Amino acid sequence: MTDPTNERKIEHIRAIEQDPLTDRQGHWFDRIRLTHRALPELALDAIDPSTEFLGKRLSFPLLISSMTGGDHELVRRINTNLALAAEQCQVAMAVGSQRVMFTHPEARASFALREHAPTTVLIGNVGGVQLNYGFDLDKCQQAVDCVGADALYFHLNPLQEAVQPEGDTNFCNLAQQMGAVAAGLSVPVMLKEVGSGLSPADIELGLGQGIRYFDVAGSGGTSWSRIEHHRRHDGSDIGLRFQDWGLPTPLALQQAEPYLDRASLIASGGLRDGIDMAKSVILGASLCGMAAPLLQPAMESAEAVIDAIERLRREFVTAMFLLGTPDVTALFRNRTLIVQER
Repeated sequence: MTDPTNERKIEHIRAIEQDPLTDRQGHWFDRIRLTHRALPELALDAIDPSTEFLGKRLSFPLLISSMTGGDHELVRRINTNLALAAEQCQVAMAVGSQRVMFTHPEARASFALREHAPTTVLIGNVGGVQLNYGFDLDKCQQAVDCVGADALYFHLNPLQEAVQPEGDTNFCNLAQQMGAVAAGLSVPVMLKEVGSGLSPADIELGLGQGIRYFDVAGSGGTSWSRIEHHRRHDGSDIGLRFQDWGLPTPLALQQAEPYLDRASLIASGGLRDGIDMAKSVILGASLCGMAAPLLQPAMESAEAVIDAIERLRREFVTAMFLLGTPDVTALFRNRTLIVQER
């Protein structure tokens, strides 16, 4: 018997494959110009791009952002290849929404990735709105245990749910419920948007509930509103109307800067290369998430994902070298490196 949530995962992947404009290519990071150092006074091979996150050392601040999960051979292949590459390259990885494993138990295998990534950072993922639709602390802990996760994302997607044909749109009183889960869960809770950005008001609500990790996930990259447009068959174009809705990721990072004494930020949404990563770290991100650039390689092999990650690492290290920054500490929140914002 087919499961609607499981089938939706494949529909999402096909929409991304068939419509290149789901990647909005906002290029918001291109508006930020950095100071080039002709005399960096550094050796390129001495640059240290490593960083620590959730108590683990990563080779550089890359997060393979949430993509998918479910009972389908393609989905299992994607997640396995991503996990193998994350472990080989020692970067972090977040899984896609785990809701499907509670309606389709066979999907659990696509999330049980610790065997493929025994040492690196893995992050589970549950829709925050599902706390109003039967999810509780026990199910959240099951999601964590299935992945062997170091943290759990609550993804927040009001736009996607609003334009989705079968969307769950009761977002009432979620902050308090997420706080209650955070207080009882075995690992930290992290709040994440899915492409429209977290505002300062959102971060304040999370901080008030004891949550300290925020993935701003702004606009400019993959548009889930446009993806959901392809799943509608009622003639509505609401998904297209809102395809560029939200806070661009650089703006979301800038607005969140006052909270950095109490919060850790992850930048995702529209990052496409190592230069965007460097700019994100300068703006206060501890980790930089990408999904779309790694999806096609993940369909091929773990080796293809590793090659893509290594390209990102070379770009990030080269940017550090050209900025005269020997390590990530010298890059983090160093706004003197920004010469111009257009």
